[in-house]
Amino acid sequence: MSEFKKENYKMRKVAIQGIAGSYHDIASRSYYENEEVETIACSTFRDVIAAIKKDPATVGIMAIENTIAGSLLQNHELILESGFHIIGEYKLRISHSLVGLPGETIHDITEVNSHPIALMQCRDFLDTLPNAKVVEKGDTASSAKWIADNNLTGHAAICGKYAAEIYGLNVLAEGIETNQRNFTRFLVIADKWMADELLNHSEKNKSSLVFALPHTSGSLSKILSVLSFYDMNLTKIQSLPIIGREWEYMFYIDLTFDDYTRYKQALDAITPLTKDFKILGEYEEGRQGL
Repeated sequence: MSEFKKENYKMRKVAIQGIAGSYHDIASRSYYENEEVETIACSTFRDVIAAIKKDPATVGIMAIENTIAGSLLQNHELILESGFHIIGEYKLRISHSLVGLPGETIHDITEVNSHPIALMQCRDFLDTLPNAKVVEKGDTASSAKWIADNNLTGHAAICGKYAAEIYGLNVLAEGIETNQRNFTRFLVIADKWMADELLNHSEKNKSSLVFALPHTSGSLSKILSVLSFYDMNLTKIQSLPIIGREWEYMFYIDLTFDDYTRYKQALDAITPLTKDFKILGEYEEGRQGL
């Protein structure tokens, strides 16, 4: 962590979707592991954007894709609409636990609560609890908090172990996700002036771009050919329809590079072939948490 960050940001304020103990909370503290973090709990991703607009010294962390559930399509559009910059990323290993009140055992559980995606990711484990009713809730950590606040016997939540620690619950089973290679990629976003300050101290080797293409044959293949020529490593491509422009799409792409000059040359080459071209962020490729 640079001396600049330590000196100028005693407390890192991070807006997250969810509450303390959520996976967004875990990701924010993991990304800023060498700083003291104050999280700002938000009900929705739009609220995360609003929190940054209210206080530009705040950064936001937003999930963008999961290796099992896929992309969070609405978050691509939210970042584009906000005008904020992507300044970093973190890839968090998602390990789900079944948690309940102290003194409860797994055999006492008659109802399991969690976010629908978490429930889906633990389907094989839930099949081993045929007498437990599965109930969808808005969030993993809030399910744990709800059980603790209301002293709900017979109830269990699927969440991270960190949430169990915060809310005084016992871990009844851990590592219950069906696929152990379960990772969520989070993007760190910031207001332009904050992004300029922070990125001065980061090594850039990854970029997120967005553009539209003319509705002509081969328009996308031309872009991909140019990027290949300049040795750009395309790590993701996602298309979303443009509302009000039938059969036209915005393309969101991520790419990594070793040579920043050659990367800029690649952008100069593809920009004339696109419409509404925008760099969403240039940043350091994120490490993958265990």
